[in-house]
Amino acid sequence: MHNVEQGNTTLIIAEDNPRDREFLTQHLSAYQLVITEDPQQTIELALKNDSPFIITDLQMPGINGISLAKSVWQVRPQARILFWSNYGDETYIRSLIKIIPQQTVYGYVLKDNTSDILIKAVNAVFTEDQCWVDPRLRPTQKLALQPDSGLTDTDYEVLIDISLGLTDKLIAQRRFLSHRGAQNRLKTLYQKLGVASENQDSQHLNIRSRAVSVALRRGLINSDEIEKEEAIFQQWNKQQQRFNNP
Repeated sequence: MHNVEQGNTTLIIAEDNPRDREFLTQHLSAYQLVITEDPQQTIELALKNDSPFIITDLQMPGINGISLAKSVWQVRPQARILFWSNYGDETYIRSLIKIIPQQTVYGYVLKDNTSDILIKAVNAVFTEDQCWVDPRLRPTQKLALQPDSGLTDTDYEVLIDISLGLTDKLIAQRRFLSHRGAQNRLKTLYQKLGVASENQDSQHLNIRSRAVSVALRRGLINSDEIEKEEAIFQQWNKQQQRFNNP
């Protein structure tokens, strides 16, 4: 590992919010900053460098911060990326865990922190060569990694399906499962979300609705993800209709 001098370090920043861009410019003056509003431009600039240093928002038009990082890391796995966001939802933590290359230095800091915390995170990732995760996100990160509560890709798929209102039959059709296979996946999901025992204790609860409620509170799903998944489902549904009605 090696440290780098701030004044000689260029940070490529992807941020579409003018107020947040101004905040970064004001408090990171010790670094050389290249600020962009367009995530695609950020990717292009990053790929011109062997070891780019990037600060990116998570929610941006067109390409979100996770997709930006994935595109960069696929070509430049040594790139250091600091995620600076209003959101600490488990869905983002889960998505990030899946794409981080081994031995990569990265960070995640929430925007509502003071400038001192931001600078601490920036210095850790880009100057001190250390990973830095916002202390408030560490319990969520731990939860996402636990096998008894963290969701696998198949668990997450069925969570999305019930969040969109799909029946067991339609889940089975969409995921190429038998009816029993779909029910088994739902059972596993309910156990991981801790609602299976609630359903046993009270027959008046709707276990699907409870599962979605818990997932929302945990940040496993949010409105942005549901909107994106709804578009994917509608495309799949149209394909099925064309197939069934040639």
